[in-house]
Amino acid sequence: MELGLKGRIAVVVGGSMGIGKAAARGLADEGVNLVLLARGKENLDKAAGEIASESNVEVLTISTNMRDANSVNAAAAAAASRFGTIHILVYTAGNRMRRPDRQILWEDEDWLDDVNVKLIGMLRAIRAFLPHFARDGSGRIINIAGSAGMMEWEKAMTHGINNSAMMHSSTYLARDLVADQITVNTIVPGLVGTEWREVWADSRAEQQGKSRAAFLADYCQQKGILAGRWAAMDEIADAIVFLASDRARYINGTRLVIDGGLSVHAR
Repeated sequence: MELGLKGRIAVVVGGSMGIGKAAARGLADEGVNLVLLARGKENLDKAAGEIASESNVEVLTISTNMRDANSVNAAAAAAASRFGTIHILVYTAGNRMRRPDRQILWEDEDWLDDVNVKLIGMLRAIRAFLPHFARDGSGRIINIAGSAGMMEWEKAMTHGINNSAMMHSSTYLARDLVADQITVNTIVPGLVGTEWREVWADSRAEQQGKSRAAFLADYCQQKGILAGRWAAMDEIADAIVFLASDRARYINGTRLVIDGGLSVHAR
């Protein structure tokens, strides 16, 4: 399927690992030049090197603190200076669950920091890059939320706040940016086998005296994931690439749930 992406410019926030890195790799395979944003320069440069060695695209890395508007604005200016027009923004950044205690008892600073990185960070990124966006119908904003925005998940209250608010903000922005011919969509993954999830599964399996495969099979059954497994990062990345493409030009303001049947609530 011809996606019409070759030569376009994509900014991937959280592009040094996980879903962001997988999305960057998928876009690069379609000939999209990349701007990768994350805090850690070492992981950014490693991801850029891997992607550049696999695809004949330009990859710019910018170490960026999504908590800091000045840092985000500087990243947008640097990307525009290098590439000019931006066509695609993919936002995947966010905190992992910092600890398993009752979140209602957290200090204000802990609540605010979780929201500051994912929800407010997303808004900062859109605000900063918007002046540089294409307005010819090729503009795409794709936000990566999560199933915690639709259900209680592992006592992760701030994850739920972030993800549900991100979904709402994306529908608001779909309407707000329609005159600029920029579409805004949200992908809502369930359980995904990211790098840190692999470590988490190994740890939980060891605690329970099981193999990782046995632990995951039991866990997915307990959660009611009909597919019986977690998603591969590439399965989320494929959806991101499609939504970024000309083939998705009529898709706007939607929430694409990719959770293996978790939201059927079969448990």
